[in-house]
Amino acid sequence: MFTKYRLLALTLAMALVTAIAVVACSPADPVTVEVTRVVTEQVEVEVEKVVTEQVEVEVEVEKVVEKAVEVTRVVTETVEVMAPEGPKEEIIFGDLNWSSALLQNRIAQYIVEKGYGYPTDVKFGATLPLFQGLQNGDTHVTMEIWLPNQDAAWNAAREDGAVLSVGKSLGNDWQSAFVIPAYLQEQYPDLDSVEDLKDPQYKELFQTAETGDKARLVSCVIGWACEGVNAAQVEGYGLSDHVEVINPGDGAALNADLYGAYEREEPWLGYQWGTNDPALKLDLVRLEEPEYTAECWFTTKACAYQDATILIAVYPDLPGRAPEVIEMLRQWDFNINIYKAVVQWQDANPDADVKQTATWWLNNNADIWGEWVTADAAASIQAALDAGEEADGWPTE
Repeated sequence: MFTKYRLLALTLAMALVTAIAVVACSPADPVTVEVTRVVTEQVEVEVEKVVTEQVEVEVEVEKVVEKAVEVTRVVTETVEVMAPEGPKEEIIFGDLNWSSALLQNRIAQYIVEKGYGYPTDVKFGATLPLFQGLQNGDTHVTMEIWLPNQDAAWNAAREDGAVLSVGKSLGNDWQSAFVIPAYLQEQYPDLDSVEDLKDPQYKELFQTAETGDKARLVSCVIGWACEGVNAAQVEGYGLSDHVEVINPGDGAALNADLYGAYEREEPWLGYQWGTNDPALKLDLVRLEEPEYTAECWFTTKACAYQDATILIAVYPDLPGRAPEVIEMLRQWDFNINIYKAVVQWQDANPDADVKQTATWWLNNNADIWGEWVTADAAASIQAALDAGEEADGWPTE
């Protein structure tokens, strides 16, 4: 087993050296960028596994830690690459099927095209297939990788050298599979914990014709990483005999279900997260859960989500062929407070689609995005906005 891991470490190290050597053959001037990677730390639990650590020269050193699981932390490194010569190649964004990710893509596409001259395109889909596409090079940028939802897949892909992270988007965010409207808790103040869903008087509140004697729980969208996480939590809490999990087909269906119940002031139980539109607009309450611990999360998941770390991930060849784009993404700071202002504008302009929303935001927030780009890029972007241009790679909505 040790030999296998040593060979993997050496292979990854040689691949990195080779990639740098190939890029360094270009006669162009070097560009320094910072690449963020998520590394693992060990936490003592009743599990035994082999883990690895990264050292500064990027060679993986193995060691065995008994009774350990992996938790993540973010480390930033400086890497020098060479600006490539010749035509700029297309950069494809993974168009995840929820509002904040779509908006961040449209803004990033505009900046990449108008500021740096790279053609862009998108591929639309759900979390899991698009993450596989990123590893395969079918896409090159994903603006929202949610951890811990995608911990297992992310750590495996990172260790294989199939993905890189260049920073964060949105900041940290809460999420829960057990959210109810605040008016419901005002009516039933003792309904405040996931354990209360086993109580017949509260379980009955959420029963419907389709769920029989079980409470209806509107969970995560089919194909999102949280679909499996929420199912594991239901089992871990011993709720399988008490709740019927309903998985909507997309984010719009999830939100419409909540909005409809809220408008009628009906009972509703389900999954939400802090940057989703209903969570920014409605008065919601999260039922209490045991506090997150690494031991719980990597075994039963019978505990609350840890606040999400939302990363920007890229295909590993992108720093070599578009270093200035990597530097822009490293500076990216589209945080939750910024996004709240966007949602408020959308409320006042309900007919605006995501492209119009991105255009409005870019036109009115040059002081923010101007901090992410070079002076030359900022001037080019502003000129395109003044001329009323759209990004060529924006899809037809």
